[in-house]
Amino acid sequence: MKRLVIRTAWVLLIILCALGQTALAADTSKKRVALFDFEFGSVHHWWSWDWDIGKGIADMIVTNLVRDGTYSVVERKQLEKILQEQNFTNSDRANPATAAKIGKVLGVNAIVIGTITQFGMEDKKIGAGGLSNKLGGVLGRVGTQKGKANVVVDARMVDTETAEILAVASGKGQSSRSGVDLAGVGGGSGGGIDMNSSNFQETIIGEATRQAVDELTRQLVEQAEKIQATQIEVNGLVADVNENNLVLNVGQNQGLKVGDVLAIERIVRQVKDPTTGEVIRTITEAIGTAKITSVDARSAEAVFSGVGQPKVGDAVKPKK
Repeated sequence: MKRLVIRTAWVLLIILCALGQTALAADTSKKRVALFDFEFGSVHHWWSWDWDIGKGIADMIVTNLVRDGTYSVVERKQLEKILQEQNFTNSDRANPATAAKIGKVLGVNAIVIGTITQFGMEDKKIGAGGLSNKLGGVLGRVGTQKGKANVVVDARMVDTETAEILAVASGKGQSSRSGVDLAGVGGGSGGGIDMNSSNFQETIIGEATRQAVDELTRQLVEQAEKIQATQIEVNGLVADVNENNLVLNVGQNQGLKVGDVLAIERIVRQVKDPTTGEVIRTITEAIGTAKITSVDARSAEAVFSGVGQPKVGDAVKPKK
């Protein structure tokens, strides 16, 4: 009986390890995307204050995509940092060609850019003025017998290599009910209003926004196969060693991004063509791996882990 229990435990352990390896392989194959703030100039006249609806909508979609897990999504703070460093304006971001350039800097496969084409209430008692009351930076309480909200958002997925529009998506939301209550929903990502908060999403405009965002997210996920994952073709060297911190002579130009794991191999010998003297084969041995922590166009920083001690001149290759 004891042997049976031990054997069963080993089988379960093997199964769990296999499942873990499968999950890891699936995670590394994710397509990497970034989302710009959505453009909302066509509906901006509804609001007399600085409520960044476009940022709020984009944040909601990012949250949805992260929860879904189909894509690997660039953290919004990292995106904003790159945009500031590259000095891109809001109008630049709406241009597919510009979006592709930013995407290359970020090391993503696609950029999602979008527009809010409808965002408002259909109720004479509320109207634009009711939603535009500025009371300490939050929406004031507004009551009505009947209200209807309509939200429409459109998005385009841009290939960062070709600037080609790979896919389009559209989300529509409508909410209509009695007892509209637009109580204070301030504080958060949407320029003073947290559009991910339950306070906002319990309002009529919040309900319509959630419907539109969920529909748009579903369409983006369904079209994931249209994005071609970047094939990493790395053939580089270790340029500097400081304990376990490495500097590599390859970077974004070779398709590298933060989080990639590369193989570090020691060059044992080189085989040369006896006629021309050209190196025709390099014999190496594995000594460990390096995980990319920062990257620019021509170089990358990485943390080494393995059995050996890396040194300048070691080979850097894709991890098999």
